[in-house]
Amino acid sequence: MVCVGLMLTPFLLGPTPGDVGGCGQEATELDPPIFFASKDLLYCEACQECGFDTQTCQDACAALDTRGMTFPEGCVPLVHDGEVCLRALRHASCDDYAGYVDDRAPSVPGECNFCPPRGP
Repeated sequence: MVCVGLMLTPFLLGPTPGDVGGCGQEATELDPPIFFASKDLLYCEACQECGFDTQTCQDACAALDTRGMTFPEGCVPLVHDGEVCLRALRHASCDDYAGYVDDRAPSVPGECNFCPPRGP
């Protein structure tokens, strides 16, 4: 029994999840202009690649560096949230983007729904 305990000791002395590694990032607020410019770039590229010509596509492709959008009041997504969203957008298909850039009823990827509207 003592022998088993000695064999397990190195595993028990290691860091616990979250001590080292994990996401490895401090909780830093997401910078809206950088995030929205990055998101618009991905939308614009997808629109061109998939052949979409919606107003959403036109807006995404127009003056990417001048977008000044902000998050809704009380919504404070973190850098990690933005990274997860952008990664999901990079891997989305044309079928996915068809919903994202629909001018009448756009969908939002779950990874990008930082601040869902609050109910009444």
